[in-house]
Amino acid sequence: MSTVRFATEHPYCVEIDNGALEKLPALIADSSRVAVIYAEPLVEVALEVARLVGSATVSVLSIGVPEGEAAKTPQILASCWSTLASAGFTRSDLIIGVGGGATTDLAGFVAASWLRGVSYLSVPTTVLAMVDASVGGKTGIDLPEGKNLVGAFHEPNGVIADLSLLATLPAREIRSGLAEVIKAGFITDERIRALIAESASGSLDVASARHAELIRRAVQFKADVVSKDLRETTSVGAAIGREVLNYGHTLGHAIESWEHYELRHGEAVALGMVFAAHLSRRLLGLSDEAVDTHYELIAALGLPTSYRRAPFGELRELMARDKKTRGQALRFVGLRNLGDPAMIVAPSERVLEECYAQLGRD
Repeated sequence: MSTVRFATEHPYCVEIDNGALEKLPALIADSSRVAVIYAEPLVEVALEVARLVGSATVSVLSIGVPEGEAAKTPQILASCWSTLASAGFTRSDLIIGVGGGATTDLAGFVAASWLRGVSYLSVPTTVLAMVDASVGGKTGIDLPEGKNLVGAFHEPNGVIADLSLLATLPAREIRSGLAEVIKAGFITDERIRALIAESASGSLDVASARHAELIRRAVQFKADVVSKDLRETTSVGAAIGREVLNYGHTLGHAIESWEHYELRHGEAVALGMVFAAHLSRRLLGLSDEAVDTHYELIAALGLPTSYRRAPFGELRELMARDKKTRGQALRFVGLRNLGDPAMIVAPSERVLEECYAQLGRD
């Protein structure tokens, strides 16, 4: 069992292991009612969660929601609120989110907004959710105008990352989740880069010790960042703070939106990291070798490194809505070197367009 502690305003732990679900009953505390918000294809996992937490003194309400980004809408959010209202949920009750990153984003925001905040536990079932979406305290939903535009910081009481839940995960979802892992490698963790370079196939094997170490290291990386800057309050001007977690995300989110989420989050972020590497070479002096390392490790995981479908002007409009934008100034996380991040503030339109053109070359 690996335990990663988030030393934030409301400290909590992420339990990482096969069979970690068995720890759920100990986290229920004094709640007499629990709502399990789960992605509809995961009904068997939701039933197991209900079995573990339900008892003669704890009743369980199950709320199924669409899988993926289709769950992160105002309509689904309002439906969850109505279900809780009909059941008479109070501030002493508990919400558990079961699913991938979109489901845990939604469930966390339901918990953050219901009666101005109730307790929440997260049970991520994808690599992406385990290393990113379910940890760190960010919750939210999408709007037609952009991704994650409505949300709140709401830390969970705990996160149960049961690695056995990954056994049936499609290969595409595994690859997508590992984009967030290699992001941590580019930003700070040389060991992550080495693990993937040594064996991409082993990194993709969710039953392997290598994969488990990658997840643990990525969660620890996020804990180290978030424990110092939960609410991005130090991300001002050229200061980076928690924004470092958004490496590859400014363009990545724009591509996701333009593609109507047909690309997986990790696929879009992979493209965003390649773009950020080109931007960093132009403006921060990142070496050609480091740019090549981006291509090599991202491609080794089966993630895309080339993209040309969306017109740059349309992506530029979408990037202007990014939550890191201050006024009219776009902000990108860049790298001076591998392991040495820095902010790029208000790059010229010409440089942005030229770096995007680089992304379209095989």
